[in-house]
Amino acid sequence: MKRKISIVAALVTVTGLSAAAMFGRRGNDAPSVATGVVSRGSIVAAVSATGALEAVDTVQVGSQVSGTIQSLNADFNSIVRKGQVLARLDPSFIQADIERAKANLLGAEADVERLKVQLRDAEVKLARARELEARQLIARTDLEAAEIAQRTFQAQVKAASAQVTQAQAAVAQAEVNLQKTVITSPIDGIVISRSVELGQTVAATLQAPTLFMIAADLGRMQLKASIDESDLGNIKDGQPVTFTVDAYPTDVFHGRVEQVRLNPVIEQNVVTYAAIVSAPNAELKLKPGMTATLTVEVMRRDHVLRVPNAALRFKPTSAILAAFGQATTDATSGARPTGTTGKPATPTNKGTVWVYDSDQLRAVPVTIGASDGTLTEVVADDLAEGTQVTTLATLKSSGSATRATAGSSNPLMGPSPPRR
Repeated sequence: MKRKISIVAALVTVTGLSAAAMFGRRGNDAPSVATGVVSRGSIVAAVSATGALEAVDTVQVGSQVSGTIQSLNADFNSIVRKGQVLARLDPSFIQADIERAKANLLGAEADVERLKVQLRDAEVKLARARELEARQLIARTDLEAAEIAQRTFQAQVKAASAQVTQAQAAVAQAEVNLQKTVITSPIDGIVISRSVELGQTVAATLQAPTLFMIAADLGRMQLKASIDESDLGNIKDGQPVTFTVDAYPTDVFHGRVEQVRLNPVIEQNVVTYAAIVSAPNAELKLKPGMTATLTVEVMRRDHVLRVPNAALRFKPTSAILAAFGQATTDATSGARPTGTTGKPATPTNKGTVWVYDSDQLRAVPVTIGASDGTLTEVVADDLAEGTQVTTLATLKSSGSATRATAGSSNPLMGPSPPRR
């Protein structure tokens, strides 16, 4: 009897030591798990770009005539009104042109009067010749010569009248040029650029030189941004935009996409397109030419369940599941989640997250929605806000992170016994 009790006690002792050894080994090889939290909030996808600020309405004021700057009445940052004198050119040369044109006009008018007198004399001679020819007192050729003389003077009077018209046009043009020596502002605004100095000579031979640049209203600015061709499909009119400038790094300015221009800009084999963004500037902090870094909100989903993107990429290996004491077949249970119809889900909108609860991993099929690069929207019936989802698991003994399916060996079972 005592021998049976001793045998039973020995068996119990061996069983206890084996169990202690197993649990002790599992404790040493327990995986290190990193988790993320299922949260509820907004998913915002955005496109980043850079651009330069400019005034919405900008007018270049030039000179249509050549001359020397006689006076300057506006400078940088000057507030000007429509019709206000900005500068004056030396009018002496143009005044001389006016006097010359008037003299030519008087000469042309005198020629007309002289030819009209000769025309009247030719008409009188033609009438007398017709009367004498009717009485057969002169030859027929004398009558024809009188008619030719009358017609010749008529043509000369018309030509002289045309010269008078040309002379009048020259006088009018010279007077207009004299008016153009006074440079005035075409709009109400502020001078943002002045390209001339007092005494400088401007030449308006081929094109009008720019003297001033006037912005109509700096309270309304626009941002001209360069959008990469890969992001162009996501940019639409009316999308909200936030941007910052180096002058005010802590201030965030807001605007909207007004236009996406279809003219491509190619620089070093990189294709970009210009997007025009409205930039209200009530405080006048924004200045023309400032460089801005902008973010275009191309998609927004509010009040949705979100998981870290790493949770969707995580998939435990058989070794990790075995370390938790779970069946290795669980590693493939969430590989192809099914929808409500029971059909296999497409890879584009289906995925799996692994909930970490009570030292166990549980696969939860989810429907994937929008993503902002860090968080992704998911839809699942048995996934609640605050749930811990696994993003990384590592075996302490091997130190290897489980990002892909590994071998199916179980580290808790030890080496296989030798075959007999």
